[in-house]
Amino acid sequence: MADTIRVGIIGANPERSWALRAHIPALAALPQYTLQAVSTSRRESADEAAKKFHVPLAFDSHTDLVTHPDVDLVVVSVKVPFHHTLVMAALEAGKAVFCEWPLGNGLQEAIEMAALARQKKVCTAVGLQARFAPVINRVRDLVAQGYVGKVLSTSVVGSGLAYGEFVERPNAYLIDKANGANLLTIASGHFLDAMCYCLGEFAELSATLATRRPHVKITKTDESLSATSPDQVTVHGTLQDGAVASFHFRGGQSRGTNLLWEINGTDGDLVVTGAGGHVQMLELTLQGGQGKDTALAPLTIPQEYHWAPAETPAGFPFNVAQLYVRLASDMQKGTQLSLPFEAAVVRHRMVAAIQKAADTGERQTYLSEA
Repeated sequence: MADTIRVGIIGANPERSWALRAHIPALAALPQYTLQAVSTSRRESADEAAKKFHVPLAFDSHTDLVTHPDVDLVVVSVKVPFHHTLVMAALEAGKAVFCEWPLGNGLQEAIEMAALARQKKVCTAVGLQARFAPVINRVRDLVAQGYVGKVLSTSVVGSGLAYGEFVERPNAYLIDKANGANLLTIASGHFLDAMCYCLGEFAELSATLATRRPHVKITKTDESLSATSPDQVTVHGTLQDGAVASFHFRGGQSRGTNLLWEINGTDGDLVVTGAGGHVQMLELTLQGGQGKDTALAPLTIPQEYHWAPAETPAGFPFNVAQLYVRLASDMQKGTQLSLPFEAAVVRHRMVAAIQKAADTGERQTYLSEA
């Protein structure tokens, strides 16, 4: 490996992409990395991306990128249905891989990718970047330190922002359940991963999924499309320590509450709020109260929770940069600070359990599965 980790991004559309909004500005702030290569599905956009981002290598074939000797880390930032093919190709080439969440279009794909990563003995990371958000890590530590005492319950209501009345045409694939990129897998998956990171996994759960808007309008047109993905997700159950958990995400945006997460304990309370349920990419506010406090008060987030450099852009790039900092340590020092594919399989098992609970009306578990 070179002095810096040389990154190749699959899905670096120069006009509209998550790579454009998050990965590339995050990497630009981190001295541990060099953006070495980009690939898109068309030669014209690949060349445009290389010119725009000052990248030496451009490809219109993912095979050329993943097999190039000057690429150490392959970043897969494309639509979910393509994750499996691209990740498996990178793993077969022996490359470290950072793949966006969801890792696969369903549990089985995630299991296959994790198994090949183990076989190849390469470093992997999945983009559940809410775990790397300063507020989320502060919540986790406060709970562990006993700020709220024994956790009695946790309750969540949030908006998915997308999955509402309108969808932009390039995002229309989100409303087709078959594509594995919907309110359950993405918005709810990110939040529930953060919640479980702070409070522990579900011991058992029940769920209801509903599509209350069976037809969704295409923005700025008179066209509408049939929707099969859920726009209402509710999960309730008990966590491993016995705490009761209640979760409700709804599609679109509310005129009222768009994120309220409460953790209630024997000695105190913590409350996280934000402009939407996407804790992986939106700014969050933390309040708390304990003991003789009669009301909540803002809680500061110490600088120790900011691992990315001060010049890292706020917003979408920040938590991605936080994850990249931990991944660099894993690749260069052999630590285990980021979130490997094995952890993604656990989250996929949870999502599958939620779907099964909704389909059958029966409570589900997921941690004991092989």
